Amino acid sequence: MTRIDFQTDPSRYRHWRLEFDGAVALLIMDVDPNGGLFEGYELKLNSYDLGVDIELYDAVQRLRFEHPEVGAVVIRSGKPGVFSAGANIRMLGGASHEHKVNFCKFTNETRLAIEDASASSGQFYIAAVNGSAAGGGYELALSADHIMLIDDRRSSVSLPEAPMLAVLPATGGLTRLTDKRRVRRDLADVFCLAQEGVRGQRAVDWRLVDEAVAPSGWEAAVRGRAREFAACGARSAGAQGITLTPLRRQFEGDAISYPHLSVHLEREKRRARLTVAGPGAAPPESAAEAQAMGADFWPLAVARALDDAILHLRLNEPELGIWVLRTEGDANAVLAHDALLERHRDHWLMREIRHYLKRTLKRLDVTSRSLMALVEPGSCFAGTLAELAFAADRSAMLKGTRSGDHAPPATLTVGSANFGAYPMGNGLTRLATRFVGEPAKLDAARARQGEALDADAAEQLGLVTLARDEFDWDDEIRMMLEERASFSPDALTGLEANLRFAGPETMETRIFGRLSAWQNWIFQRPNAVGGKGSLTRYGGSLPPEFDWRRV
Repeated sequence: MTRIDFQTDPSRYRHWRLEFDGAVALLIMDVDPNGGLFEGYELKLNSYDLGVDIELYDAVQRLRFEHPEVGAVVIRSGKPGVFSAGANIRMLGGASHEHKVNFCKFTNETRLAIEDASASSGQFYIAAVNGSAAGGGYELALSADHIMLIDDRRSSVSLPEAPMLAVLPATGGLTRLTDKRRVRRDLADVFCLAQEGVRGQRAVDWRLVDEAVAPSGWEAAVRGRAREFAACGARSAGAQGITLTPLRRQFEGDAISYPHLSVHLEREKRRARLTVAGPGAAPPESAAEAQAMGADFWPLAVARALDDAILHLRLNEPELGIWVLRTEGDANAVLAHDALLERHRDHWLMREIRHYLKRTLKRLDVTSRSLMALVEPGSCFAGTLAELAFAADRSAMLKGTRSGDHAPPATLTVGSANFGAYPMGNGLTRLATRFVGEPAKLDAARARQGEALDADAAEQLGLVTLARDEFDWDDEIRMMLEERASFSPDALTGLEANLRFAGPETMETRIFGRLSAWQNWIFQRPNAVGGKGSLTRYGGSLPPEFDWRRV
């Protein structure tokens, strides 16, 4: 299998262009029909596949880190008469089930990153829909803060997946209609079953778009609206961005190495070991010095490496169902870097790094792998890195040290970063989610901030699942991992997704926990992908044949 690489840069884009006009950026979708990630389909009408979305994600990241002067981003099409036809249907029809599910998940994570840019960083997005926007094309527009539709009696917005393909809008379209756009339920029902979509003033009246603009005033209206949003943005007009330089990443056999992360693939055991290394030195004295380090600043380097590793393992190593999370290094150095980010939280770059760490940890939360954290001698599960242990489905901690090992005893340290810097998709911290039924334990953990907790204390506070001494450790961990590997991966995926998000439901948890789960199921049904299903017969001379029984 050809390895899917999530690393790119604007000089290598085939499907997007970035243009800048002061505080306004244009993100222009101009998909190369012959630029598909795989063979067998053409990306006509600005339809997209994972390769198109990889470039979009890269552009969204670069806009936040390399262009702090930009307050408004206009997403528009470079092709006349069409905004985007959505996910390429031939691609979906020929892709494996795992690829479809991970493609939809990554696509929605990118949409959420766009929404996070405006909510967290004051970089607002405007969708200038200068043609038809269907399916995922309209879902891309839905991720923006403001949607403009050209009122030329041809251009429309639609979510036609159910009537056309017997599937659902898989990247949040349904949920954003009701939760974000506040579209009335019955009108949403009509809209989602109308292949032709909705145009002009009706789209405004139904709250599907924010304004419909006559062709004669279109360009002026888009420029004016972009300037208005840019003036409201909370970006840093005089700030200089940093360059997201290429990742220093090496593949060698069953190992992947980054400066602060190593990944070892244990294929025969169907698992991967991810070891995050703490900082090798104290943090710089100021935010300016941290910015001078650019992409080598430890928190940013770790976020980028972990982000890339998660995506690589998701798409390229689907059989490695267990991820063992480890750390090594100086816990105090991790906490010192956390303190720098907190102390300068109003500095644009420090803010962006914390939000990037937040998004990367969220990506871990919604990954369909069993996450097992091992807190061992020499580890540095502290502050930001303690979030890895709190994200795990289970965590184990070794008491004391190993015989003949000079590493310091295992400790776990809760820091201020664990109480608000990195909320999950449910809006709660991982600790608050962990103790949703035991608020007193959350208070007890908060009272021990900054203290290097040994295994007994961590277990008593409920911060780890179990603590064992050296005599029992190896057997306990072996049995825990081997037992996990013996269970059905389908059952584990459902189990983990249900257990990880306790507490309130949000638009984000509805998208991943409800919409994605339904789409996952529908993608396997014969009405969609069977020999006579909609995806199989799409574009041919025969209509699909459905099994009419409701399940």
